[in-house]
Amino acid sequence: MAGKRTFTMIKPDAIGNGFMGAIIDHIIKAGFKVVALKYTRLTVEDAGKFYEIHKERPFYGELVNYMSSGPIVAAILEKENAVEAFRKTIGATDPTKADEGTIRKLYAKSIAANAVHGSDSDENAGIEGSFFFAKREICE
Repeated sequence: MAGKRTFTMIKPDAIGNGFMGAIIDHIIKAGFKVVALKYTRLTVEDAGKFYEIHKERPFYGELVNYMSSGPIVAAILEKENAVEAFRKTIGATDPTKADEGTIRKLYAKSIAANAVHGSDSDENAGIEGSFFFAKREICE
């Protein structure tokens, strides 16, 4: 059964390009309820832990450096079938292949600088949300 929550991060490129407000607005207009929101910055160590699943991949070091290069916005979102619905809202990882009107089509510059992260499963949404938020920070 699909869950009601997912996790997202607005990445440093989107923050640096001034798209934070527009992306949050896009998310809300797509019918998601924001139940936790945090403007923060990952250390290299934190980014390494968050992306540990990719540790053996050739892009891991570059990803960790990029994600710790500037502020991010972390959020837990709520909606029916949240993970699948959000992945449709953000579009393909490659913004040139993303559907019109998706967040990545509108705000991403490249595969690497693709504006937002979106959880790929209900299980990962829970793990990723817990990485950033204590229970008391999540508004039920």
